[in-house]
Amino acid sequence: MIPKLSELGADLLVTTRKRRFLTLSLPYAGVALFTAAALAGWWWLTPPIAFGIFITVVTATHDVVHRALGLGRPATEWALFLLGAVLLESGHAYRATHLQHHRTFPSDDDPEGYPADLTALGAIFYGPVFLIRLWIWAYRRADVRQRLWLLAEAAFPLAVVGAGVLFWRGLLVYATMMIVGSWVYPLLTVHLPHRHYGDTPLTQTRTLRGRVVPALFLELTYHLEHHLYPQVPSHHLASLARRLDPVLAEAGVRPWRVI
Repeated sequence: MIPKLSELGADLLVTTRKRRFLTLSLPYAGVALFTAAALAGWWWLTPPIAFGIFITVVTATHDVVHRALGLGRPATEWALFLLGAVLLESGHAYRATHLQHHRTFPSDDDPEGYPADLTALGAIFYGPVFLIRLWIWAYRRADVRQRLWLLAEAAFPLAVVGAGVLFWRGLLVYATMMIVGSWVYPLLTVHLPHRHYGDTPLTQTRTLRGRVVPALFLELTYHLEHHLYPQVPSHHLASLARRLDPVLAEAGVRPWRVI
């Protein structure tokens, strides 16, 4: 039996002002580092910085989508736009499709979960069209206000690429890394966590245990815990996982062990 979150501890929902600021500011610190490295000509340093930007944005956007950071409605809308802009993606499309994923996975009306049924190679080839299909799905179901956000988020990457072509090669390199980097989403964030999923909440995805890998991915590897309790912010997922360990062990769920 899956315990209620209140039984595991209400402290798992707490996000302090300091933590909120840190979560929302880290992506922009990454952009500043990328800019500094590019201006200095240290191009070899830009790929690991880009990786860090991806991780911090995905973590922050994840928490914003699930209202886990304590933001109000206007702040949530702007956070979705501004965080998505860092990766040249649509934060509002992500919210629409990700919440649908939590409501309906696995189903035919879950565009985010679709790569779970593909082969690994299929998920790789699906990468270039994944975000486009998510945006189209979200736009078709959005109201007028949400469509305005979606259109602005679709125009922003085009403007950045254009500015990179006209004004600064570093911006074009950044845009290319962000766009190409997003092509791994179907494989890493959907196919691998959900492949060979079962029929129960405890078997529809997986969780990883370790010290280095979960920390490197800012706790996003605790995918099962997130699906069970999506309202818990990412910075508490490690604590949630430890409290759930006896429950998972009793249910016969074996976490994947990594470094």
